[in-house]
Amino acid sequence: MTKELRRLTTIVILMFITLFVSTSVIQVVSADELNANPENTRTLYDSFEVQRGSIIAGGQEIATSVPSDDIYAWQRQYPDSEMWAAATGYLNPVLRSATGLEAAMSQELSGTGSSAFFSRMERIFTGQDPQGSSVRTSLDPDAQKAAYDAMTEAGYTGGVVAIEPDTGRILAMVSTPDYDANALATHDADATNAAYDQLLADESKPLSNRAIAGDLNPPGSTFKLVTVSAALSSGEFTPESKLPDVASYTLPGTSTPISNAGGGKCAGGKEVTIADALRLSCNIPMAELAVELGDQALREEAQKYGFNTSFETPLPSTASNYPVDELDDAQTALSGFGQGQVTATPLQIAMVSAGIANGGDVMNPTMVDEVVGPDLSAQLTTQPSVFDQALSGDDAATMTDLMVNNVNDGVAGNARIDGVDVGGKTGTAENGDGEPYSLWFTGFAPADDPQVAVAVVVEDGGGQGQSGSGDTIAAPIAKRVMEAVLGR
Repeated sequence: MTKELRRLTTIVILMFITLFVSTSVIQVVSADELNANPENTRTLYDSFEVQRGSIIAGGQEIATSVPSDDIYAWQRQYPDSEMWAAATGYLNPVLRSATGLEAAMSQELSGTGSSAFFSRMERIFTGQDPQGSSVRTSLDPDAQKAAYDAMTEAGYTGGVVAIEPDTGRILAMVSTPDYDANALATHDADATNAAYDQLLADESKPLSNRAIAGDLNPPGSTFKLVTVSAALSSGEFTPESKLPDVASYTLPGTSTPISNAGGGKCAGGKEVTIADALRLSCNIPMAELAVELGDQALREEAQKYGFNTSFETPLPSTASNYPVDELDDAQTALSGFGQGQVTATPLQIAMVSAGIANGGDVMNPTMVDEVVGPDLSAQLTTQPSVFDQALSGDDAATMTDLMVNNVNDGVAGNARIDGVDVGGKTGTAENGDGEPYSLWFTGFAPADDPQVAVAVVVEDGGGQGQSGSGDTIAAPIAKRVMEAVLGR
């Protein structure tokens, strides 16, 4: 072989290597980024021609593909859609739109994600039709049904989230009012547009996922858990630390008075312990405690639980809010019992309970356990991960005892489950003069080995204006969810 021929051979080999590397980078490394690019309409069209994988909860298919007789080849169907719509969302090829898990896991469901690269190659080489992967969620059908039935039977507007404390796995996610995703997945553009316009015009906002987003509510007294957590973490307070017990408290630097829910003192003496103030859910001692702790301490503790962070579950959540700008003492006092500028999602409040139940470690919330290929191989598995440590194990154990007392001998009695120690906290949040309250409950069970943490918010006062309470309306809903998870 001549010198020139060897040189030419070397150049050709290097060109092939370069081509192989560049195409591999495009096919594997950059695949997800390219497929997610909204300008890449070819990927979008291709995904509609593929038999899309199923979305699965506890062995049940909650979104699946069936053959269609039009150009899109496959039609998405959603069994029991109203119960699952907050999680699944919908896919519509005619309008090129998707929401929920259909959007967040679209690459995996359509088989175009990097995790399915080798599966795609195998199907090409064997001549099989392309097929997407299935997404197995962490959702528990029993917990989901318990939450959905409890909310819809009474016609409540609001959201429910249940979490496995030691993993962050979301066991239930319900938002009401609901909608039928099948009506938004039809290939009849006129029918779909009509259904969508009707939902969009509905003042109750059924398309909003109130469990993780939407218009956030003040958390009310559920935020007292964060306030007490900050107090214990400071090392300067114990549950027996005492605060002035007065019937009226004027916000610092203002002439605005605040009161406890009952209008009188908290426990009736000159002073009240932090434990009793939490058990009886008194506002004034928590406002006083918040001012003593200071705005920065409250903010830092709230952020350890996840406030001011948007979580990808993989559905994107709206960040719950503790103001990042420095608050004066008056606003800090209001924040101490979950009013003022503090707002939250049920997901966030569930994370507070879950963090306490998990020994102080707050886990990142997740809703996808694994992605499974057409050959049933696991292409992607979600591993639990810690978001932050909100408090020490000893302080978490103390908080657990306080929350159990709230249920056994406090104002959260409607969350009791026979034979099970339940930790909990109610909330009855104000929304302005004359406006209906937002009613909350959050808690976990069993207290000695927590399997589930839950948060419930019922908006518009549960139809009772300012007469309802978190204990009478929200706590029984949470109880049904906890019982479902525990198999009771």
